Amino acid sequence: MTYVQDVYNQVVERNPHEPEFHQAVKEVLDSLEPVLDRHPEYQKAGILERLVEPERQIIFRVPWVDDTGKVQVNRGFRVQFNSAVGPYKGGLRFHPSVYLGIIKFLGFEQIFKNSLTGLPIGGGKGGSDFDPKGKSDNEVMRFCQSFMNELYRHISADIDVPAGDIGVGAREIGYLYGQYKKLTGLSHGVLTGKGLTYGGSLVRKEATGYGLVYFVEEMIREKGRSFSGSTVVISGSGNVAIYAAEKASQMGAKVVAMSDSTGYIYDQNGIDLQAVKLIKEVQRGRIKDYLNHHPEAEYGEGSIWNIRCDIALPCATQNELNEEDAKTLIANGCFAVAEGANMPCTPEAVHLFIGNKVMFGPGKAANAGGVATSALEMSQNSMRLPWSFEEVDTRLHTIMVNIYKEISRAAEEYGFKDNLVVGANIAGFTKVAEAMMAQGIV
Repeated sequence: MTYVQDVYNQVVERNPHEPEFHQAVKEVLDSLEPVLDRHPEYQKAGILERLVEPERQIIFRVPWVDDTGKVQVNRGFRVQFNSAVGPYKGGLRFHPSVYLGIIKFLGFEQIFKNSLTGLPIGGGKGGSDFDPKGKSDNEVMRFCQSFMNELYRHISADIDVPAGDIGVGAREIGYLYGQYKKLTGLSHGVLTGKGLTYGGSLVRKEATGYGLVYFVEEMIREKGRSFSGSTVVISGSGNVAIYAAEKASQMGAKVVAMSDSTGYIYDQNGIDLQAVKLIKEVQRGRIKDYLNHHPEAEYGEGSIWNIRCDIALPCATQNELNEEDAKTLIANGCFAVAEGANMPCTPEAVHLFIGNKVMFGPGKAANAGGVATSALEMSQNSMRLPWSFEEVDTRLHTIMVNIYKEISRAAEEYGFKDNLVVGANIAGFTKVAEAMMAQGIV
């Protein structure tokens, strides 16, 4: 049995009933054997054993009172996974599906994603099984305040800096930050994704979607392709999907389909993004409401990946694009797929894409723009100086281009040319491993 397989088996044994975490660990470890062959000192220092075990796992009760006066109790999580490169950094997810295994999967991925940005941030993640959908602003506020009543003990600008994720947008970040400030008396960059009036950064809202498109443009340009004139399908209709669609359209692409958890809309004339923004960002409605604005569009409840496209950008949630979807995309001539969400493609789908020479951008690289801009927000908070939209956008673009170049170079160096999954895992891991080696057995 190899060292890598032995470590993976230990993970499964010690973390039962957490399939998402197992999947994330296996996806990374499978890429690392050539690195470990070249660096036997990593095995001697137990780098993998330490890497797959979070530095700290925090689980806490979140009691709050709904609008009817009934006491509700949710469970809160923060997994501080690895701080070798810098303070823990990663979002908070509020969704009924959240449990410890999901948070560990996301936190583990975050280690390598944050490493790839080139910025000094470690990996962490948190959240709750609270569902903000259908809740009033006052209910969301009371929940967020109760959540922060415990979380504040474990975070600060130099220890752990949470951000948003699914279910945690500007409203939730505002309530969380207000309670943190009330409890601690501190006004510093402990949360990112803040409003522009109290320390937020321009481009943060757009960052993950814009960064995804910047990464893909660099990836496909290397093969003589471009967004200009291409047809694009994007799953999701949240922050990432909306701003990926916006930037892809600015680059000359036609985005023809978007979705949410209920179904998808297809508009052969190109998605009216202003309508989607109104429905999702203002009205908090369902994607089907798009038909009220464009009755000529089509609504469906099957797989969005049945729609013919040149570029597919899954931006919704984990494991949303499976093997059958991949076969359909390949058969329909799709030449590039990039993950705007965390692990939205199943391992079988990824294997098919790579095997069929479809250009594939893994999430830990392709969707790193959000956390990169969060780190830029931290820099601005530390300096007490805001940067212009153009300055932040330029820095974001540079970071995403550099990520592509770094992972492409790592893949080629280890004999996996054009396999950006392996390249991202190796490049992200190497920086963290070197930092861990330098800091001793801690």
